[in-house]
Amino acid sequence: MAREKALDTFIWQGKNRKGQDIKGEITASSLTEARNLLRRQGVSATKVKKFAKPLFGGGDKINAADICVVSRQIATMLAAGVTLIQTIDMIAQGHAKASMRKMLTNIGNDVKAGNPLSKALRKYPEQFEDLYCDLVETGEQSGALETIYDRIATYKEKAEALKSKIKKAMFYPIAVLVVAFIVTTILLVFVVPQFEEIFSSFGAELPAFTQLVLAISKFVQDYGLYIAAAIAIGAVLFQRSYKASKDLRDSLDKKILKIPVIGEILKKASIARFTRTLSTTFAAGVPLIGALESAAGAAGNAVFRDAILYIRKEVAGGMPMHTAMRATNVFPDMVTQMIAIGEESGAVDEMLSKIATIYEREVDDMVDGLTSLLEPMIMAVLGVVIGGLIVAMYLPIFQMGNVV
Repeated sequence: MAREKALDTFIWQGKNRKGQDIKGEITASSLTEARNLLRRQGVSATKVKKFAKPLFGGGDKINAADICVVSRQIATMLAAGVTLIQTIDMIAQGHAKASMRKMLTNIGNDVKAGNPLSKALRKYPEQFEDLYCDLVETGEQSGALETIYDRIATYKEKAEALKSKIKKAMFYPIAVLVVAFIVTTILLVFVVPQFEEIFSSFGAELPAFTQLVLAISKFVQDYGLYIAAAIAIGAVLFQRSYKASKDLRDSLDKKILKIPVIGEILKKASIARFTRTLSTTFAAGVPLIGALESAAGAAGNAVFRDAILYIRKEVAGGMPMHTAMRATNVFPDMVTQMIAIGEESGAVDEMLSKIATIYEREVDDMVDGLTSLLEPMIMAVLGVVIGGLIVAMYLPIFQMGNVV
């Protein structure tokens, strides 16, 4: 079967059968097809043009949340008895993002051409990781794609919820500190110099605290741009080095786990990801060795990745998984004990799922606690910084009586 051309989004304006001015969007493979489709709908198009993508493409970029939603839609529709091709076509037509519609249409065309869904998904590695494609392939081979997709959707939902919770905890303090930095810089660059001109007419020595603030203001005015440029260049160089150097990434992963509170949250999150991934893959029928390899990639931290790969090597050699886990000195005793019970009872996947649920709940509780703790601390820091600048500027005015 010939491969169909990918669809594009077109913006149109025109009149309906009643002569009323209307406008909207339509997907088609070409401008001519778009006009033909509009004509069949009774629209007399006066203007049809291809949708211009945003300059940086951010608004239409496919993210993990989109894949999570689509996975649940596929699982639901397959469970309702809708065929795979119909499912993909319906989701593609109804999706709000043009990039998502285009990708799903291409995947649907591949499936219509007789290719397995897993093979079509592997053409988009940024959206569908190896674990996702491996699970789909397992479902296709076992004839239980509906069941597998339900597990995939659940796995993606749990993973996204965990990631969102951690991001939320980090975003709030960072956002507040950035705003505080901007406000402080504005005060030092634009407000403090105005007070300095006033102070020069006092004819008396300024308080030490005020002199310190004036010196900082002078330093920021003279060297602020250079410092900002150096920070920007350093950030770019660090980002490139981070992407290029595995040793740097591994070293940072080890150090970040030692940060108080934050490190503990990340440890529990890695354990939750590991057990959730292993539970999903193992329950889907993936052999334990392959499931451990997938779980290592999904751990999210080099320390846990290396530990899981060690477990995989030992399990391949015949060692029980809980024994290998205990030998890594990475996983808590409770985890290894629950895995041991699961191996003895033959219900490893269920026990892994329970462990994941426990640690996901612990991460939620710790993140909520951290957020509650950070809010008053950040307010206190802001009060000290901004209030200190104001006090430093008004202190000489309060002491004017000594000069007069």
